Amino acid sequence: MVSAHGAHLHQQATEDYTSRTAEVALPNSPDSKAELRRRITATRKAALRHHGLAAAEAVADRFVAALGTLIAGRIVAGYWPMADELDPRPLMASLDARLALPVVIGDALIFRAWGLGDPLEPGARGTRHPAAGETVTPNVVIAPLVAFDRRGHRLGRGAGFYDRAIASLRARARPLVVGIGLDLQEAPLVPTAPGDQHLDWIVTETRAIRIP
Repeated sequence: MVSAHGAHLHQQATEDYTSRTAEVALPNSPDSKAELRRRITATRKAALRHHGLAAAEAVADRFVAALGTLIAGRIVAGYWPMADELDPRPLMASLDARLALPVVIGDALIFRAWGLGDPLEPGARGTRHPAAGETVTPNVVIAPLVAFDRRGHRLGRGAGFYDRAIASLRARARPLVVGIGLDLQEAPLVPTAPGDQHLDWIVTETRAIRIP
């Protein structure tokens, strides 16, 4: 069932991006995903090594300008960055919202309430998460990504944690799912597989794109 405030988030998200890049035919296979992941991860890592803080702050500014008022007071799930991911902490620090972080348990991803400065412990796959805390259902999920296209398709690290978690949330409510990254992570067409979850918004250092 769609929650009332979840529908409200979508109805008021008025910025739209209607133009499309040409859909370049890419093989829709695990190999094509792996090749795209390899190529963009290397490019992103080099860019963030030189301009990581500036990029993170620019993404935060774009995000707040596009969505800050809309999500004020909501539960927003960010993430703790791995070494080659865009750092969302400047963004999380700028939000007027209740924060949460993901926690990997087995093959599932849950979200625990978290405040800036609260202690964290090492988690699976090199992440960090709250050692304890209330399990929450976020209204907004800020999703890391390796690549995206303008249809809202997202390529992650390949383990499927976010796809499963978002699918579970969407079965119960209507969360707003926002992918954040750099312009250089855009692909003409991200290969997809059954179960892959689309994004509602994409925010980069120069753009905030609402997916129709």
